[in-house]
Amino acid sequence: MDEYDKCDATDLAAMVAAGDVTPKELLDEAVKRAEAAQPELNCFSAMFPDVAEGQIAGTLPDGPFKGVPMAVKDLGFEIEGQPLTNGSRAFKDNVATRDSELCKRYKAAGFTLFGQTTSPEFGLTTTTESLLYGPTRNPWDTSRTSGGSSGGASSCVAAGVIPIAHASDGGGSIRIPASCTGLFGMKPSRGRTPMGPATTEGWNGQSTVHAVSRSVRDNAALLDVTHGREIGSRYVAPDSEASFLSALHSDPKPLKIALWDTAPNGTRPDAEAQAGLNTTRKLLEDLGHHVEEAGPVLDGEALGKGLLMTVSAAMAMIMEVRGQALGREMTAEDMEPVTAQFVEFGNTVPMRELMKANQASITAGMAYEQFLIDGGYDMVLSPTTSRAPDPIGTLSLNPDNLDAYTEAVTTFAPWCAISNQAGTPAMSVPLHWTADDLPIGMMFGARCGNEWQLYQLAGQLERAAPWAHRRPPVWTGS
Repeated sequence: MDEYDKCDATDLAAMVAAGDVTPKELLDEAVKRAEAAQPELNCFSAMFPDVAEGQIAGTLPDGPFKGVPMAVKDLGFEIEGQPLTNGSRAFKDNVATRDSELCKRYKAAGFTLFGQTTSPEFGLTTTTESLLYGPTRNPWDTSRTSGGSSGGASSCVAAGVIPIAHASDGGGSIRIPASCTGLFGMKPSRGRTPMGPATTEGWNGQSTVHAVSRSVRDNAALLDVTHGREIGSRYVAPDSEASFLSALHSDPKPLKIALWDTAPNGTRPDAEAQAGLNTTRKLLEDLGHHVEEAGPVLDGEALGKGLLMTVSAAMAMIMEVRGQALGREMTAEDMEPVTAQFVEFGNTVPMRELMKANQASITAGMAYEQFLIDGGYDMVLSPTTSRAPDPIGTLSLNPDNLDAYTEAVTTFAPWCAISNQAGTPAMSVPLHWTADDLPIGMMFGARCGNEWQLYQLAGQLERAAPWAHRRPPVWTGS
């Protein structure tokens, strides 16, 4: 199917609507490509084309993605009757008993759900490697990570299996994989998209869900049909006055953008990431925007400690509940080594430390927005990652050397987590490739609720410096 390589999900849906292709033909093509990608990339934890065929055999809703195949991340996304392991051996036999709210919205949009993409154990690191499934590899260089924790999603989209895939982001897990594989990724504002019904928020509101994609318009159109409050949600993102897709219909006014090149923990971009920043700055200025070097002053130590406290407490709770379900206490043998340390620490975190962690996020969110207001900035620009994708094994939850792991994981993408802690939207745009042809994304962050303006800029950048034509060495199409 030659057209498949040239199409994003919006194009594929238009072909279905015109009768040029059937949903079954698109599904067969996606499954064929998934099976071709799996031996080299290991990007799928499960495939269930029968679920998609069942959808097709019924009446597909008349949504904007009617008949388009979709894969979802093995982390919190429930499809009734299908596995949900969260990348963890402790959940290797777990099967979902219901459709999650986001699953219902995907089905209503017309997607046919045929597979599940890999995640590290509970999305706890910036690579996608697990003892349960093994390492997921980057189609640009299979010795390197495709990012994490949505690395299965980014790997399969970058390799041409499907044009868009579900992803989630608790500290950069949409944007980092997008950066590592040359894709577009948007992390929405807190409360924008549903995470229930198991819970309406992850990591005390720091985690959110959306997608990685080859085109900006697919990403925007998907947010149009999936955003909105769910039952029980304590957060609701501010409404957009117009559809997110409509943001792509015009160029933004000249923007004032702060170039933030030193992360809260002191990390600076390496030479290649800096080259990406320089190129992006020139592109923005050529497009009429004003860029100046500036950044918010944040307490990196408090934010790092707060994230550790929050994640550790969450993992301690999760493993306690899993042990209750299995009727036995969970041990270190059920978890990866770093996860076990999170759980051990989480069982000792005093309650006041969780309040301090929450306050650190609140303080950072206020400081971040006040910086934008005081400087008259529309957005903040930084590299998504400080360097090109790391080799497989460097960021794994099963490290050979814990000190080396800690150094690598805390310096790989240290600009990302502030958007999660502040609850603000941020996007990674594929604007730089290294001399070795490895992608490094450039990240733009905005005020809470301002995805529309981010999409508007992304559309302008996509037109000025297109990326969808780029093909990695591992490509499943023609």
